[in-house]
Amino acid sequence: MARRGAGTPSLLQLSLLLLLCPGGTLGCASVAVGSPIVPLGSAVTASCTIQRELCKGLEQEKVRISWMLDNKPVAGSQRQGPGGTDVSDLTLPRFNRTQARLWCCVEWKGIKQRVGMAEIRAGYPPAKPLNLSCVLNLGDYGLTCQWEQGADSHLPTSVALKCAGSRAQAVTGCTPQGGHSHCTVPRPLLQLYREMEIWVSVTNALGTAESEHLCIDPMDVAKLDPPTLRSIQSIPFQTDCVALAWDVARGMEHMELQCELRYRAPEDPDWTLVSGIVGRAGTAQRCGFLFGTWYHFQMRCRRSSALAYWSEWSPGRNYTTHEKAPSGKLDTWWGARPARPGGRLEVQLRWKAPRQHEANGRVLGYRVTLSPRRRGRDPPTVCNTTRTQCNFSVPAGTRRVFLSAYNAAGESAATEVVLLKRKGEPLAGLWAGPRDSRSLRVHWEAPQAPVVAYVLEWQRVTSEPGHCSACWQMERDGAATTALIQYGIEPFQRYNVSLYPLYKDAVGMPAHTAAYSQQGAPSHAPKLHLRSISKSEAELCWEPLPVEMQNGFITNYTIFWANSIADVASATVNPTLSSFVIRGLRPSTLYKVHLMASTAAGGTNGTSLTLVTTVLDDTEIQFLFLTLGLAFLLLILLLICFQKNERVKEQLWPSVPDPANSSLGKWVPAVLPQEPLLVPAAREPGPASISTVTVLEGAPGKPPGKEPPGPPAAPPALPRPYVRQDGPGEPVQYARVGGAGYRGQRLLPEPGPRFYENLRGRGDGGEDWGVPEEPPATFPLLQGLRIGGAEELHEYR
Repeated sequence: MARRGAGTPSLLQLSLLLLLCPGGTLGCASVAVGSPIVPLGSAVTASCTIQRELCKGLEQEKVRISWMLDNKPVAGSQRQGPGGTDVSDLTLPRFNRTQARLWCCVEWKGIKQRVGMAEIRAGYPPAKPLNLSCVLNLGDYGLTCQWEQGADSHLPTSVALKCAGSRAQAVTGCTPQGGHSHCTVPRPLLQLYREMEIWVSVTNALGTAESEHLCIDPMDVAKLDPPTLRSIQSIPFQTDCVALAWDVARGMEHMELQCELRYRAPEDPDWTLVSGIVGRAGTAQRCGFLFGTWYHFQMRCRRSSALAYWSEWSPGRNYTTHEKAPSGKLDTWWGARPARPGGRLEVQLRWKAPRQHEANGRVLGYRVTLSPRRRGRDPPTVCNTTRTQCNFSVPAGTRRVFLSAYNAAGESAATEVVLLKRKGEPLAGLWAGPRDSRSLRVHWEAPQAPVVAYVLEWQRVTSEPGHCSACWQMERDGAATTALIQYGIEPFQRYNVSLYPLYKDAVGMPAHTAAYSQQGAPSHAPKLHLRSISKSEAELCWEPLPVEMQNGFITNYTIFWANSIADVASATVNPTLSSFVIRGLRPSTLYKVHLMASTAAGGTNGTSLTLVTTVLDDTEIQFLFLTLGLAFLLLILLLICFQKNERVKEQLWPSVPDPANSSLGKWVPAVLPQEPLLVPAAREPGPASISTVTVLEGAPGKPPGKEPPGPPAAPPALPRPYVRQDGPGEPVQYARVGGAGYRGQRLLPEPGPRFYENLRGRGDGGEDWGVPEEPPATFPLLQGLRIGGAEELHEYR
């Protein structure tokens, strides 16, 4: 039961919505507006009436009426109407929408339902059509009219082209389709050769507008077919006039026509128009044409009426007028190389081709002579060419030459060229700058002396030598201070400009300047090269950019360098320099360096150069090598001195004999039974003692160490050895003393003596062993022997 009770309000609401749906409220509510179409921005009034008895479920309920303009709520006033109705009135003081829907809504328990609707449109009255014009097509004789529509009215509009005869009622001639502003009146509705009234009528819910009424004879607005040019010829010969003949379009021979002729040469920017030609004649003459010039002709016609339309231009026809000998003077410029004594003068003569109105046809060539041409004889020719320059030589002292041009019709009068010397006053100043990217404007300050004319010369600056023979022009106004150069000028290229003043009897010295018509950043920057480097400085150099790559005047170079810890520095360099020294670098550090070249229009970076500074400077390296060299040289000198000086050698390196390699050492037996050789163990050093001394006796009457030659004797007995006693009871053999076997440590050829045999005795050969007269200096032990009573050893006392 609780669930059923909870669902009751939802069912009631659903039932109310079904009852109030548009299909179920046709007799429940009605909406009325003052006018469904109103002027834009005006007020709109509306009312909504609700009849409760027709709205099921609302008979005993209070009705609340609300309004919505499209989806926007608007407020109205509700009141009780007659017959138990509820009425809501609405006033919109300013309706600013071109189209909207006004909804009447009923609210019941918070639910809003649309029960009525009225659509309202707003706009303007139709605008007046403008510029009505009509043209009659002679093909089907339909009159096509067109006009300009006025402002949009935002309302449905009907447009019609009205036409009326002089005695007929106005009729609709045609209606434009698809929103166009033109239509064609068919031939049955037209009255040819009679005046008709034609206008455009535009109507909408707010009113009607009409264009200006056009009163015309349809034939007056007929557009004819173009005529046909039949022939063009020059008549009479040697004049600047031509005769033209043409045919009008078919079917127009009976009409009074007015025609126009136009023509132009290929180099002419505009057409030349000839008016006032009567078309019925079919021929016309025209003068003022240039000789030997190609022309393009066209013609058109119309009826002799102010309202008539011109036909299209006829197909073109070309014609070249006959030639005549060139006329006028040629602009000339020259250069002369001084002749050597007794030689000829080398001349370079340049000139400008004659203008079209002076050439009188196609120029076949030019002739340079030393004198003017006279009737009956031709002067000597020094140059005959088809070009506009000539190099030739003339006798020294020649001051004049004569130049003429010729074509198929004849030769022009000679232009006198005076070869003046270049010694006149120069200009006070010369400047050149861009006019646009393809031209240069030149200004100068005139000299004090009167000037007849100026010669302006320019040459493009390139790395390769070149010369433009046509890059000059003459300014014939001597009072001018400005000129425009337009021939051969390109952006991003440098030009040298020279200006020569021409005086009555001399040519002035030229003034020079350089200019660009347009500057840009350099195409690339110079490549850096390392010239030298030290621990704190690096000298860089570069090759200047070719002038073609500069694209402008180089204002400066900027050098940037940075090490591995991002310490960046830069320096600006004058554009005239091609090297730079970077100072303040750290020793043994890697740097990256690059160069930027700049003009007034921007800069361009070059490739990066990597360099590493040294640990020492060149002077420090030189000093180090010099010090090492001096030390090595001193060491060599000391070694040489020590090698040559025995006293110094013995003081520093005394000669100590090796007893083991002496002749006495060879006599020591391998085994000594009576006095064994004992090697004590390592102990504390102690004083050495001599335990036994054996005296070797020499033969009487013989000097020690000297023996007479004789047969070999038997070896003497081994003498008793000297011993060294390092400790008590432990004698150690040290050496043995021989009478004649030690001096010089020479080995004796004889075998050693027997053990314990006295060496004083004779040997087997009867010879005595001698005792040295003096102890050897290299045996220090004998220096200390003192033996009393021995006569043979008197030197040892």
